[in-house]
Amino acid sequence: MLASGLLLVALLACLTVMVLMSVWQQRKSRGKLPPGPTPLPFIGNYLQLNTEQMYTSIMKVSQGREMVTFSTWESAKSPRRFSMATLRDFGVGKTGFLIEALRGTRCSNMDPAFFLSRTVSNVISSIVFGDCFDYEDKEFLSLLRMMLGSFQFTATSTGQRYEMFSLVMKHLPGPQQQGFKELQGLEDFIAKKVEHKQHTLDPNSPRDFIDSFLICIQEEEQNPDTEFTNKNMLMTVIYLLFAGTMTVSATVGYTLLLLMKYPHVQKRVREELTQELGSGRAPSLGDRTRLPYTDAVLHEAQRLLALVPMGIPRTLMRTTRFRGYTLPQGTEVFPLLGSILHDPSIFKHPEEFNPDRFLDADGRFRKHEAFLPFSLGKRVCLGEGLAKAELFLFFTTILQAFSLESPCPLDSLSLKPTISGLFNIPPAFQLQVRPTDLHSTTQTT
Repeated sequence: MLASGLLLVALLACLTVMVLMSVWQQRKSRGKLPPGPTPLPFIGNYLQLNTEQMYTSIMKVSQGREMVTFSTWESAKSPRRFSMATLRDFGVGKTGFLIEALRGTRCSNMDPAFFLSRTVSNVISSIVFGDCFDYEDKEFLSLLRMMLGSFQFTATSTGQRYEMFSLVMKHLPGPQQQGFKELQGLEDFIAKKVEHKQHTLDPNSPRDFIDSFLICIQEEEQNPDTEFTNKNMLMTVIYLLFAGTMTVSATVGYTLLLLMKYPHVQKRVREELTQELGSGRAPSLGDRTRLPYTDAVLHEAQRLLALVPMGIPRTLMRTTRFRGYTLPQGTEVFPLLGSILHDPSIFKHPEEFNPDRFLDADGRFRKHEAFLPFSLGKRVCLGEGLAKAELFLFFTTILQAFSLESPCPLDSLSLKPTISGLFNIPPAFQLQVRPTDLHSTTQTT
C-alpha cells in the first residue's frame, strides 16, 4: 500500500511539474505569438474546436482577432522546381474513355464520382508511371480505393485529431489505423513501380516522371546536400497521385452538380460551346480564351467549393517575424484559403453561385487576385497547371457531348460539403447524362 501511495504521489508530482512547465512556456511566448484564446496544457485549444467542422470552427475562434494566413518559408527546393517543369513537359491526358463510359450509362441514374476518378487517375498515372491502366484492373481499382480512403480520412474528425495528436494516436487502436494501412498500401504500390523502372531505366530516354527523378538521383548521388532522394521521390509521387486524382475529380463532379442545380447556367455554357466550337471539333486548351463564360463557371465553382479551405499546413523552417509577432521555428501554419475565397468584402454574397463575378461589363473573363484555390507564392500547388488544364478539358468535353439532368427535384440538391475539415468533401449525388447532337466530337485515349 505504501509503495502504491508513493508511486501515485510521484506521478502526480511529475504531472504537476509538466503542467507548470507548459504554462511557463506559454507565458514566455506571450506577446510574441498573434492573439488568440488561451490554450490549455498538452491539448491546446482542442476543446474550443469542432473537429466535425474544423474550418468553420477555426474561423469562429478567429473572429475579432488578427489572423495569420500566409508566412515566410524557405525558398523552393530543387525537386519542387523539377516537378513543376516535368509535369509541363509530359503534358495532359485525353478524355475519350470518360465520354464513352458516360454514354454507356444510357441516361440511367449514376454517381459520376467513380467515372471521374478512374479517368483522372489514369491521366496522372500516364504522366507519373508512363502507362495507363485497364479501367477494370484490380490493382488500379485498389489504388483508387486507397486514395479515396486517405482523402476522406484526412477530412474527418478522426483525421483532424490525428493531425493534432499524431505522436499519441499512431499507437492507439481506431479508424486512423485504416488510414495508415491505406497510406502504406500507396507507398508499397509506388515502391514496386520504382523498383521495376530502376531495372529498365535508360538515362538518355526518360519515359515518365519517375524516370526523370531517378536520373536526377543518379546525377546528384555525390552531393551530400541533395534533395533528390528516394524518400523525396516517393513522397512527391504520392502527392501527385493523391492531388492529381482526388482534387480534379472532386472539383469536376461538384461543377456538374452546380450545373444540374442551375439549368440556366448549364444552358449558357452549352450555347457558348456550340457558338465557339461548333459540332466538328473537341475542346482544346487553346480554346480557353474563346470561352470566357465557361472559364468563369469553372473559377466560380472552385471558389464556392474551396476544396482545401485550411490550405496545406506548412512548418516554418526558421523563426520568422510577421506583422510584429515572432513565430518560432517549427510552428505549423495553415493558410486559410477559404477565408479569402468566401470573404464578403471581396466576393459579394460569397455563398451564392454567381459566375458573372468573373466577367467584366463586356463579358470578357477577368482574373481576380483573391482567387487562390491552389494557394500562392513559392509553395503553390505543384500540379496547378496540370489541374487547371484537366479541369477545363474534362468539363468542356462533358458539356459539349451531354446535357445534365437530375433524377430528383432541383431544390433537394444540396451543395453543402458532407465533411469540412482539411478538405471540403462534396456531397454524393445522382446524375443522368443525355447525349446531344455534339456527341460525335470525342477524343481517343
